[in-house]
Amino acid sequence: MASSKEFLSLIMERLSELPEVAFRPMMGEYVLYYRDKVIGGVYDDRFLVKPVAAAISLMPDAAFELPYEGGKPMLMVRDASDRAFLRKLVEATYDALPAAGEKK
Repeated sequence: MASSKEFLSLIMERLSELPEVAFRPMMGEYVLYYRDKVIGGVYDDRFLVKPVAAAISLMPDAAFELPYEGGKPMLMVRDASDRAFLRKLVEATYDALPAAGEKK
């Protein structure tokens, strides 16, 4: 099932206070970028973020879910209504990721 543009718009609107948030459509889903780093995406109308330690500490009870068959598990953001929390989550995830183009 592909994600709806309405759900993507909702997530992007909730992240609108962050500078440099962008998305790229990919096979019916949407990869989310913050300052040119992939921080997560919208998959099957679910907002998922990369499972870095900082994101896990902010959402210790979050479920690990596959974004698509064969994908790596990501953390599901259950409540995307709190803008302050989303800002903190995206910034913490960004800070924990390697620079764009770097390998672990």
